[in-house]
Amino acid sequence: MTDPTQVRSQPSLTTSTGTIWIVFGAVLAVVCAGVLLALVPLGPVIAWVGLVLVVALFVAMIVVRFATHPGPRRLTAMASAFGAMALVTLACVVILSGAAWGSLG
Repeated sequence: MTDPTQVRSQPSLTTSTGTIWIVFGAVLAVVCAGVLLALVPLGPVIAWVGLVLVVALFVAMIVVRFATHPGPRRLTAMASAFGAMALVTLACVVILSGAAWGSLG
């Protein structure tokens, strides 16, 4: 018997079709791309690598949505790609901010 209060028991990870992950993934990808494009002048290599990774993770979400069977495994993979997009962008922002801060001193 599953506990309905657990995070893993929410409908977006158990019974969803995955469309909501694609919609919010697209929104997150656009926001992340905007942030990374704004940081290109600070560190073009890191910003472009981050941008490519964000796009690749979003494409992976789409592939997972249409290439795997419905169920919790598909939804968990999509949620993981969603989280990875945010983490990649955060890592790039921290690295570029640190580099910019260090160049001030």
